[in-house]
Amino acid sequence: MAIPGIHGTEHIGFTVPDIDEACDFFVRILGAEVLYTAATDFRHDDDDWMEEHLHVHPRSVIKEFRYLRVGNGTNFEVFEYESPGQVTTPPRNSDVGGHHLAFYVDDMDAAIAYLRENDVEVLGEPTAYTEGPNLGLTWCYFMAPWGMQLEVVSAPGGTVFDNEAKAKGTTRLFHPKYAAETLV
Repeated sequence: MAIPGIHGTEHIGFTVPDIDEACDFFVRILGAEVLYTAATDFRHDDDDWMEEHLHVHPRSVIKEFRYLRVGNGTNFEVFEYESPGQVTTPPRNSDVGGHHLAFYVDDMDAAIAYLRENDVEVLGEPTAYTEGPNLGLTWCYFMAPWGMQLEVVSAPGGTVFDNEAKAKGTTRLFHPKYAAETLV
């Protein structure tokens, strides 16, 4: 069973400390397109709407949020909040609620060189899977200026999982490079 009519991920939302800094980073480093600004100074000072609808402090203010997209990937809804009791340290992957965004690249070495040339903190060296369903995939984490974890991944020849699934005519992983193809 699934939610009736569900098609997939429409956007991923996350909060940043400075929306201008974040959007500049996504545009300048990742080539994102800012699609539009959806709201500025959104608040409900006289009721509990913010808590009831967004599960945030009732006096929270969404200073601004914007929609962005990188290539053929899903949309990003990027928020800047002002809120009593706001936690300003991003979670690590190991923390509950920890997360990262991964971006597909054709050439891992060129991507890592570009990140380093632009003074982006790269965590370690690229790691290639040597067995299992991800055989063929290489990945490497890097950090946004505000501490958000990001990743580049590449599998120019496909992965074992993807190639076996395609050979059987079954479903395969979403791939932004081939987003226009119909997934079986």
